[in-house]
Amino acid sequence: MSGAVDLSALAAKAEASRQAAAGASGAAAGGPGVTEVTEANFEAVVGRSQEQLVVVELYSTRSLECLELSPVLAGLAQRAGGQWLLARVDVDVSPAIAQAFGVQSVPTVVALAGGQPVSAFSGPQPEAQIQGWLDEIFAKVGGMVGGGAPTPAATPEDPRMVAAEQLMNDGDLDGALAAYRAVVTADPGHAEAQAAVRNLEFILRAQAHDPGIVDTAAPHDVDAQLAAADVLLLSQQPEAAFERVLTVVRSTAGDEKDRARTRLLELFELFDPADPMVVAARRKLAAALY
Repeated sequence: MSGAVDLSALAAKAEASRQAAAGASGAAAGGPGVTEVTEANFEAVVGRSQEQLVVVELYSTRSLECLELSPVLAGLAQRAGGQWLLARVDVDVSPAIAQAFGVQSVPTVVALAGGQPVSAFSGPQPEAQIQGWLDEIFAKVGGMVGGGAPTPAATPEDPRMVAAEQLMNDGDLDGALAAYRAVVTADPGHAEAQAAVRNLEFILRAQAHDPGIVDTAAPHDVDAQLAAADVLLLSQQPEAAFERVLTVVRSTAGDEKDRARTRLLELFELFDPADPMVVAARRKLAAALY
């Protein structure tokens, strides 16, 4: 997660948090592995993350995307058998918690370990992708012990990933993409391979465009404008790229509007979901759609 969130004002001293965590241990009345959280008991939940991974779901009952994501998270938490706790925060009821995390859109999901955020994403995600995200977190903090900070767990290198990375380092992007796709086919929840596929697909597509299209694309040529956005992003101008696609969303309807929306969501996936640029662009997209 880019930009660590300072939870000291909510968690107070670590010792106090650990004592409060004892009171939170039986709080999951909403079902196994799930608890509703307010500003009154949030400090206890932060303290609990010293002993157990806590996944904070920041949601609003007014959001259709939240209604889509919530049952997926709850199902995963219940099936995890206590391996991690899902802490659900209604941002309309507890706005101070949302402010502490710097949340600008919902749903936003933040993983806490050792009293601090370690990863996050926003927007609805497929169950397999969320499970891959959780597996990746546990690979990093699997050595966490009570009252202490997370200790990275040693994990052997995946030879499939090593081979794919070598192809990429050798400049064989097509071969690397095929190798990463093979990993995803064999292991659909492999978050690292999924990310590599997204990145390589974008790079290969963007490299195929004429860089001059940024200046020559006709305003109402959807294909040209989407290509221009790819070129801008490849040249490290993400905000300009997002705005190109947002302009298409605002000025089109029907299938063209939906195609532009889908492309913008694909570009968002190339970044940390908590990146302020992505959060701001998601907000603009929602305004353009509704």
